[in-house]
Formats: sequence, C-alpha cells, structure tokens
Amino acid sequence: MLAWIDGRPAEQLPLTDRGLAYGDGLFETIAVRATRMPLLERHLARLAQGAQRLALPLDLESLRAELEAFADQLGDGVAKLIVTRGDGLRGYAPPPAARCRRILTGNPPAAYPAAHRERGVRLFPCATRLAEQPLLAGLKHLNRLEQVLARGEWQDPAFAEGLMRDTAGRVVEGVFSNLFLVREGVLLTPALKRCGVAGTMRAEILARAAQTGIATQVRDIDHSELLVADEVFLCNSQYGIWPVVALEERRWAVGETTRKLQGLIDDLLGNSP
Repeated sequence: MLAWIDGRPAEQLPLTDRGLAYGDGLFETIAVRATRMPLLERHLARLAQGAQRLALPLDLESLRAELEAFADQLGDGVAKLIVTRGDGLRGYAPPPAARCRRILTGNPPAAYPAAHRERGVRLFPCATRLAEQPLLAGLKHLNRLEQVLARGEWQDPAFAEGLMRDTAGRVVEGVFSNLFLVREGVLLTPALKRCGVAGTMRAEILARAAQTGIATQVRDIDHSELLVADEVFLCNSQYGIWPVVALEERRWAVGETTRKLQGLIDDLLGNSP
C-alpha cells in the first residue's frame, strides 16, 4: 500500500491527531485511472465546501499538486485522502493555530462483480436511521459510525448495498452510494439538507443529465415514492452506476434512462461495458 503523510512517505500517525480522537476532519475516496483522476475537480470542490464549514485551514492548490503527484505514483487504483485538523491537546475546543494533516493511502482498483452494473443489484432495507444534522449534511466527514452500523446489518452477498433512511422515514442514500429514481421521465435524487453525503458522482450525474436534456429534481423523497418509481439506480465515484432491481418484494427492470447515464459515466471512468 502506498502511503503519504503531509506529502511524504510515512506509515505512523501521532496519537494527538484530532481525526483519531474526534473524527475532526474530512475524507475523499478518489478513483485513479492511468494516473488520471476523472472527478478531481468535484472532489476538490467538496473539500473546499467542507473545509469552509468546519473552519479547516486547507490550501487547496497545494493539495491539488500533492494529489497529482500521488496519482502519478499510484497509476491505477483508489486514492483515499484524509484531512484532519492536525494535532491538539485534550478537549473538544479546536486549537487556535490548527495545522491540517493530510493522509494519503493508495490501494488497487476496487473490484466489484461485473453483474452489478450489467444485471443490477438488490438493496437491503437497513434499520439504522441517519440522524439529522444540517451543519454536517452533505459533507464527507470522518464520523461514519451510522454507516458502520448499517453495513453490519447484513452478511448475505445477495445484497450489494443497503438503503438508508432518515428518522422521518425519507429515503436518503445507500450505505456507500447515492440514490436516484426515475419517475415519468424525471430523474429524482434526495435533497441532502438534513443528512447524507453529497457524492461527487451524484453531482456529475446531475450535470450530465442536464446536458443531455433529462429533467431533474433534487428534493425530499418518501419511501412510498421510491416504491412506485419506474427505475432506480445507485452511484459512487468508484463503480459508476449500478441499476437497482429489487428491494424486499419490489422489483424493477433496468431502464432506458439508467442505461443512458451509465454509458456516459462508464466513458468518464474508463469502465468496460
């Protein structure tokens, strides 16, 4: 595994790091294809928003150069970037002169069955609910305990992903994916004003849909609306798009809009059809 800390090869982290102590930071999981990072601009934009909201003093231009150098070494794979507030003393109060720590790890490309993108996946109905916290909604912050609990709910490999809802029962996302529906020709995805992660691939799909004339809506979606959707699919920055073909007793066919967007995203990521 390739590993850098603050731009240099390293494998040890100080025990005083606030990311370890409090989850005080952000992370990005970045696809690297032949040294390219197809969604780099979207990852940097989300980092900028997160750094502003968490008051992290992050130099994005230096970080861009560091990511590009890391991708050159990695070649093909998954680059995980963790940005923490750096070191601090005991206590929640952020240090007045925080110095962000950048942790980069590189691993081989994520290996998912080709059948997931070709024939679609089944969703597990997670009982774990996402708590509402508008101050953190949309951010990919370091506290992922809700996702850890949700992913622990099933072991059956027949389920590739789990559906997560908020405390009011609205559908929000997958455990590690964003969710889209198609209803009467309109592409829908849940608004993430209360909870959830605003994925980079989600942003890319919304942009591609607009460019190709597909009507889109970003809004609250009730569970009952999911069940009457014409098409359902999941997305993330590593695998692109997976059609959803089942949730409990509900079944869906892989639809035309899903396939159209899937082709565009596969071209972007260099995925083989």
